[in-house]
Amino acid sequence: MSVRSLDFLDLPTIARYRNDVLTLDSARALTRGHPLGAMGLLAYINPARHLYAAISNGGETTLLGGIIHTRGETFAKLLYLAPSSHLNDPQLPELIEHLTKQAGEWKAFHILAEIDETNQVFPALRMSGFSVYAWQRLWDVTQVEIARAGIPVSWRRVQSVNLPAIQSLHYHIVPQLLHPVEPAPNRAVGFVHQEMKGYANITSGMYGIVITPLIHPDEDEVEEKIISLLANFQNRGNRKIYLNVRSYQTWLEPALEDLGAKASQRQAVMVKHLARFVKDGKPAKVIPSNAGVQPSSMSRMEVDE
Repeated sequence: MSVRSLDFLDLPTIARYRNDVLTLDSARALTRGHPLGAMGLLAYINPARHLYAAISNGGETTLLGGIIHTRGETFAKLLYLAPSSHLNDPQLPELIEHLTKQAGEWKAFHILAEIDETNQVFPALRMSGFSVYAWQRLWDVTQVEIARAGIPVSWRRVQSVNLPAIQSLHYHIVPQLLHPVEPAPNRAVGFVHQEMKGYANITSGMYGIVITPLIHPDEDEVEEKIISLLANFQNRGNRKIYLNVRSYQTWLEPALEDLGAKASQRQAVMVKHLARFVKDGKPAKVIPSNAGVQPSSMSRMEVDE
């Protein structure tokens, strides 16, 4: 079996699979649309993007896959695999490994993938070195009533001066073992609560808006805080809006249920750790052979009793 980069000669295969795709980056799919649609294909033309797609020929089924990386981030994301109806193909791990090598070229430390926990692609991802590190649900809050009297808008746009407080909040909420995979925000993007006990990262596109909140568990009146946050998006047009709730924030889910939000199926958030090759390594300094080394000595200390 051969695996190579996708090119324009593969357009017939892309057209055949465009309705048979498994997306592995939920936020991008909800905000940017179909990864094999017209807008998704145009993104590959932009040389400034770290966006790569590959095709696998020679097996029982022709397989496609894509991966994406944001410059400056420590992780890449599996974007899609196709066809979704043949992801039990024994050749799939080889395609995933090919995509993994591309992430290494971008100097990413990890690769992430989001997948419904019952999906048949689980074995192939595990065989390729992926493991589950968190769970998430995407809540559709498009129909949540936000025009409630007496609830002030208590969220404001993030400024650079807010970054230390946001990073501190991140370290308090996100489990320590996940910090290498989910680093603290380093850019002033999103909204922050006026009491600095809430932060909302925003991913937006022409099809939708995805909010990933971090709200301190000691906070009360959570429903009001969510409504106040949504009030910042009343001019979103026809775009849908979603809240992404990770497993370390599940205490937000009862409030979302009370607000009438609709939950998606639970997804596993998987990670593969990569080894980074250092090209310009320098040998460690050693003590010259003609240098004398004074051995350390330890004397007994007497203590009066």
